[in-house]
Amino acid sequence: MGARPWHDLPEDLVSLARGAVRLRPLREEDEVQARQAHAELAADDFPFLLAWDPAAPWPEHLRLLGQRRRGLEVPDGWVPETFLVAQVGGDLVGRVSIRHRLNEYLAEFGGHVGYAIRPAHRGLGYATAVLAQALVIARAEGVDEVLVTCQDGNAASAAVITRCGGRLEDVRRDPEGRPHRRYRIA
Repeated sequence: MGARPWHDLPEDLVSLARGAVRLRPLREEDEVQARQAHAELAADDFPFLLAWDPAAPWPEHLRLLGQRRRGLEVPDGWVPETFLVAQVGGDLVGRVSIRHRLNEYLAEFGGHVGYAIRPAHRGLGYATAVLAQALVIARAEGVDEVLVTCQDGNAASAAVITRCGGRLEDVRRDPEGRPHRRYRIA
């Protein structure tokens, strides 16, 4: 199917996605904000930085993200992924992880796209913009039908996924017994 063109998305999503929110790789100068975001999202039991070792030098973390995007140095149980931060003005407002393929766990509970918005920036449409842009990137990586999941009680995330074209497939319980809503976006 290839990348879904912008003109196939609703116009309001296109405006939002092309507007204030910019997805980009982490940089060296992002360390302070990224660490702050990681601490903020820890309260939600959702990591901002993935596979991050706080004791390792920041440039090493950036190097590893680049390697994993290319499918190199991918830890056991993980898959190649594109990790990007969402920037509005000078602020990192969120992040997204776009998995290039699924393993058994991701096919059940994690999906192709995982995103998070920092608490102070929620409710402003940023999650919708992040997911809309992530869908284009996933398709560029060869993912024709994108699986996106959220915890069953996360009404805000469910609304974002639906707004971006998600169709509820089912609800499944993860190994800890938490229900996850599974959506497909073609």
